[in-house]
Amino acid sequence: MVDTLADLTLSLAEFSRLHADAHKETETKRLAIVASKGSMDMVYPALILATTAVSMGWEAGIFFTFYGLDTLHKKRYKNLKVSPLGNPAMPAPFQAIPFHVPVILAAIPGMTTVATALMKSWMKKAKVPPIQEFLTMADQMGVKLIACSTTMGVMNIKQEDLLPAADIQGAAAFLHYASKASVTLFI
Repeated sequence: MVDTLADLTLSLAEFSRLHADAHKETETKRLAIVASKGSMDMVYPALILATTAVSMGWEAGIFFTFYGLDTLHKKRYKNLKVSPLGNPAMPAPFQAIPFHVPVILAAIPGMTTVATALMKSWMKKAKVPPIQEFLTMADQMGVKLIACSTTMGVMNIKQEDLLPAADIQGAAAFLHYASKASVTLFI
């Protein structure tokens, strides 16, 4: 029984503390990303989000499937490209051209090379590391880099074709990981 106003205030303060303690997050948050594309402009978002999550104290895993497997492929990951074809948001390669590149012009031979060089220059200017460095950094930070075992067979990729950081798992294993995620994304 509360005898005085002071006792009531202490009781409310204690209640507030207990309430706050009961609602604290006790589990580590987890980010699960499916990366199904092997183009530079689709790999960067997955790596940026996963490394940011880990730097915030979260767990993060990226499940690379289909063309996304190129990101973990020893020979292919250094040559990821950006295609302007079918990308109406692709800006002009030169600031002197005041409009976006019409989709039809993106079909001209060499435009993928131009778009890739443009993306690399943007990333360098923004001090974002190249994909190769980003993968190393992600691995060192503890991001799980998961290669889909099923699509490895479809894409004729063998374990020895993958970077050492790659962890090979099937869809069921990744779904189990993702089922405990706070955030799940498909890129």
